[in-house]
Amino acid sequence: MSLAQPVQNLAQARLATYTIFFVCGFLLAAWVSRIPAIKTHLGLDTGELGLILLGGPAGLVSAMPLTGAAIARLGSRKSVSVASLGCALALPLLALAPMGWLLALALFVFGFFNAAMDISMNAQAVEVEKRYARPIMSSFHALFSLGGLIGAALGGAAAAIGMEPASFFGLIALIALLMLGWAIGPLLVTPPVPSGPLFVWPKGILLGLGLIVFCTGLGEGAVGDWSAVFMRQVIVTSEAVAALAFSAFSVAMVVGRLSGDWLNHRFGAVQLARVGGLLAASGFVVALVSSQPGLAMLGFMLVGLGYCTLFPLVFSAAGNTPGVSPGIALASVATLGYMGFLAGPPLIGLVAHATSLRVSFMLVAALALLISLMAGLLRPHR
Repeated sequence: MSLAQPVQNLAQARLATYTIFFVCGFLLAAWVSRIPAIKTHLGLDTGELGLILLGGPAGLVSAMPLTGAAIARLGSRKSVSVASLGCALALPLLALAPMGWLLALALFVFGFFNAAMDISMNAQAVEVEKRYARPIMSSFHALFSLGGLIGAALGGAAAAIGMEPASFFGLIALIALLMLGWAIGPLLVTPPVPSGPLFVWPKGILLGLGLIVFCTGLGEGAVGDWSAVFMRQVIVTSEAVAALAFSAFSVAMVVGRLSGDWLNHRFGAVQLARVGGLLAASGFVVALVSSQPGLAMLGFMLVGLGYCTLFPLVFSAAGNTPGVSPGIALASVATLGYMGFLAGPPLIGLVAHATSLRVSFMLVAALALLISLMAGLLRPHR
């Protein structure tokens, strides 16, 4: 398809891509908001839950090379269509698992489609951003965070009224499928890459970018999978209040990402990443030293403000790396990023089982400081 796409179609493609990002965050937040209920239902301790959550990273590792290859050969539109529908259909499986190993298997399937959806929708967003010829990547990720905010809020409401996870996940999946039914049509059709490698292990600048998103993904995964458990066990709140921790984080992510494109233009990617790492580390410290739910939620909001622009900045940089197709570059960088996002929470569970959740969160705060030290890697390379 020619790059000279009609303005109306380009605007529709942008709106459709916003919808895909929203649905991705919506589905993921629906799951993480009900983890305490699933944990209680199956009678799991923190160590057992940490091991079971490894099903997600296993699905991610399987999805990365296949998604990069699919985007390169088929284009991001077909890839995101299959992945997003699969992710929505996989969500109810997480509540239907009657025992731990079946939950791990369901998490493998959900993690596979969620990772594939995430990479392919970012490849689509890179194409839309190129045709707009100005920074808009952060606004796409704002819709992901908005979806997370609404999904977490609905999860908290469902917990408050005693709605079973199976019924809740079924309802969320139905809503997602209806939204996807419209969004898939207007997406941009991108030309396939006829030759070249189907997957490139990150090296050079891509390796550096991958390390930044690894630390970021691990931190976001820590908040997603463990903030509610932290509030429930350490701060000692109700399940409904505990679910609001991820909502506070998501609010900050939405607010930060809505202004992220302007901040990128005003201050540059390097400065944004440096400040972001410091803010995230500070937020974890606030949550760790607090004994009140409100103060802990403030900490998680600071974490959200710190992390909010990092994924958009890195993905935009990776998608514009010279000499590498956007799909392959994004899959390469995201291999490390989403390994942090999905492998981090199980590791946190294992560390928490051996020590405490406070110690686990201290380690995540240290990685946030490391992001500030690596921020120079986001300087544009021509």
